[in-house]
Amino acid sequence: MRRDSRLSGVLHLLLHMAQQSGPVTSGVLAKAMSTNPVVIRQVMAGLRNSGYVRSEKGHGGGWTLTCDLSEVTLRDVYTSLGCPSLLAIGNRTDETGCLVEQAVNVALDRAFRDAEALLLSRFGEVTLAALNADVCKRLAARGGSHDLETNHA
Repeated sequence: MRRDSRLSGVLHLLLHMAQQSGPVTSGVLAKAMSTNPVVIRQVMAGLRNSGYVRSEKGHGGGWTLTCDLSEVTLRDVYTSLGCPSLLAIGNRTDETGCLVEQAVNVALDRAFRDAEALLLSRFGEVTLAALNADVCKRLAARGGSHDLETNHA
């Protein structure tokens, strides 16, 4: 089963944007993510609707952060993506006449709910500011500046 990597990708974009002094175009972000600018615009729409970013058209335009990184958590970003499924596993069938499968489903459903609640709770504890601080520490250790167009690795 293919994993949903949108949360990771959006966090990647937001943290790159946090390192920039001005707007960043969809084209530059797309190059950093090895994707198409249209994909970037689609992903950023949910963030714009949540008030985390804005975009400006024209020369000198692009995407900019509009939020305080210390007030936005991983859970907030996850929610802005429409709350995609957190787990890649599930029940074989949801509606079954088999008593054995019913018992299995009840046990698994309980475990899935508990796991999702724990994960969402942890997401709520991690701010974008904490992630950005880690990025800054890594940049300092590498001894370089952050140039999205030429240094993305």
